[in-house]
Amino acid sequence: MAELASAMPTSAGLYYFSAKLAPPEWAPMISWITAWTNVTGQILLVCSIDFTLAQMITTGIAVGSDGRVVLGPGPTFGILLALLASQAIVVPANSRFLARISVITGIVNVSTTIAVSIALIVLPGSERTPAKDAFGLLTNNSGWQNDGWAFVLSFTSAMWCLTGYDASAHISEELSDAARSAPVAIIAGVLGTQTLGLLLYIGASFASSNLQRILDSDLPMPMGQVYLDTFGKKGMLAVWSMCIFVGWVNGVTQSVDASRVTFAVARDNALPGSRWWKQIHPVTRTPVYAVWLVLAVSAVLGVIVWSDTALSSLAGATVVGLYTSYAVPILLRITSGHKDFKPGPFTLGRFSRPIGAIAVAWSFFADVMLLFPLNPRINSSQDMNFAVVIVVIVFTISALSWILSARKWFTGPIPNITADEIARSEARAASRDDEEDDSSVEKEIVRVRGNSASEKE
Repeated sequence: MAELASAMPTSAGLYYFSAKLAPPEWAPMISWITAWTNVTGQILLVCSIDFTLAQMITTGIAVGSDGRVVLGPGPTFGILLALLASQAIVVPANSRFLARISVITGIVNVSTTIAVSIALIVLPGSERTPAKDAFGLLTNNSGWQNDGWAFVLSFTSAMWCLTGYDASAHISEELSDAARSAPVAIIAGVLGTQTLGLLLYIGASFASSNLQRILDSDLPMPMGQVYLDTFGKKGMLAVWSMCIFVGWVNGVTQSVDASRVTFAVARDNALPGSRWWKQIHPVTRTPVYAVWLVLAVSAVLGVIVWSDTALSSLAGATVVGLYTSYAVPILLRITSGHKDFKPGPFTLGRFSRPIGAIAVAWSFFADVMLLFPLNPRINSSQDMNFAVVIVVIVFTISALSWILSARKWFTGPIPNITADEIARSEARAASRDDEEDDSSVEKEIVRVRGNSASEKE
């Protein structure tokens, strides 16, 4: 993904990559599918982040009231709507303001995660899980008899966290020296998330000596019980408050990403009502209507809170949408687009094809895995994996809209200069011999791709 973002820095991102790398006769359809799966995954990620945040708030309320106030699906949905409304006010702000918030939150996020992880390992004292069990004990509470399959299904939460690989690509038109900064941001983000996530998981493993008490907890989020057992009520609420703040800003940044994807797809008229979603506000210079569309659809998807498997279903559908949109351009990069691909400043060289093959294989395996029931013993609709329903609905709408209409007029991302001119500019931007020329050409590429279809018309 970093290699593709370096070669083609544009907010259209994945579906532009697919259009460039696919065989010409298939490029429009493949680009269409990639665009729809990516937009779907991006919006689902907004909804799932804010739904998680709503559950964190209800967990904090339950702990603060000593269990006297345990909010159900209705109030949780109300909190979700309030969170989305607050983000609808903040997200349309200009990019400089959002960048400052992200920097502050990043510092709080990293410092809080490290401090909490260490505390989870140290504070439990005599109740701390032995190191042998913390690293080697497998407890299967999934309902699946096969421990290996249950272990694979446990990757769901990790894969949900390890998404957004394309986020920096989608805001590359707002970055300086995007061909270099976008891939660096992608790699740094993934490595940082992996490192901090692993550290937090290790801490949680050491602090989860009484697993049954955690599973039987009345708190909406079991992790809240882990924190409560470790830090006590006041300590838990203090740490939990910082986590909620970080979670809210994560929702803001993901809403920015999703709105930029929606805007990019809309300016190529690939969404219903595109003439609205591709408009840029004259003051903030951001796609305000696209932001509101993302948050409104997230609110509709939020009705899933009445299901017992709501978060797992949202996470699964999110990963399927995003990983599919990741896999398509990578597959094209190592197959049909391999010979004509012109790398940018960041390139994997001869390792590109084997790394790409592994990425594609894992993505498609994950897609299939995440559509399986979370528990083989489904007793009612409350227990089913709604990821299947969401994915089928989206793919059906995408396929029908293509067959009935889009195939007659959609030709892929709309450029304002010819393909030969873009190719020559990209080739020059990839050269490292002339830094000054490289910078000016790259800015021209970003400017050209940033022009909307309406301007062309």
